[in-house]
Amino acid sequence: MDDGFQHLERLVDELDARGLLARVVHTQSGRVFVRVINPNATSLAENVTCRPQATPAYYWWSWGERMHQVDDPAGAATKVARVLAAVSQ
Repeated sequence: MDDGFQHLERLVDELDARGLLARVVHTQSGRVFVRVINPNATSLAENVTCRPQATPAYYWWSWGERMHQVDDPAGAATKVARVLAAVSQ
């Protein structure tokens, strides 16, 4: 397993601890990412990637913006949870 996969697995653990549904997805093309869904509002979802070859390595949002360093998966999970939070009307 490459470092990217291990970083994504750690992120999944942190997202699960925050009540989000998360899993590592492997595409046929070899791309690997975390699919995250808010179980209380399933239309709120995000795909997070990791670029371990960069120094320092970062998690990235699906729209291509750098999100958070991989050495802090808890901080990254907090950001994702904030973005996917359902707002009560």
